[in-house]
Amino acid sequence: MNKLHTLLVTIVISAMISSCGASSPVPPTSTAQPKTSAPQATVTPNCISSEPAQSDIDRAISFTGNVFETWEYSDAVTSEARVAVSWINNIEGAAAYLEVLIFRCGYEDLDLDKYYNDTIWGTIFANYQNYDPLGEMCQDSHGLRLYEFSLENQGYPYLARYWAKNDTDNRVIGLMMAFPKDSLALMDEYSMRIFPQLTNCS
Repeated sequence: MNKLHTLLVTIVISAMISSCGASSPVPPTSTAQPKTSAPQATVTPNCISSEPAQSDIDRAISFTGNVFETWEYSDAVTSEARVAVSWINNIEGAAAYLEVLIFRCGYEDLDLDKYYNDTIWGTIFANYQNYDPLGEMCQDSHGLRLYEFSLENQGYPYLARYWAKNDTDNRVIGLMMAFPKDSLALMDEYSMRIFPQLTNCS
């Protein structure tokens, strides 16, 4: 199965280079930006520019520290209200994707409820044969959210976790990790290193 993982990861890297996407499913990643308008908010406006600043890029790159230092890194991609970076682990057939989302006029829980909808998940997992939520979103006492999914790619099962962290009054950090289903223990290890307070929803 390692050979298959290597092949699939190669496809992912090609998809990162081109925004056109692949015609066949690729392993878990989400370098394609969700085609939605900039995040909207319902709170009293304290508005900022939705254009990413260098500080947003720096935050995206540094957020995970050295957790993925042995993985292959893809340079930051910016678009309106978003900065995204990604990493690939050839050996394990795993991928990670981090985005800084800019809510121009601030946000509340209701805004995140609206933002993380079927359209967003359908875009993130568009290259998969199917994806299914694993239960309800779970949340800790500080507002950290975790969404869990099962995925299928060319007949092989994967698991994905997506955390949404309130970072500032106008910014949310989104981090997705996806591993083959039979690498759950390794996925738990990486989850613990980044979000020890909410590694899974079990």
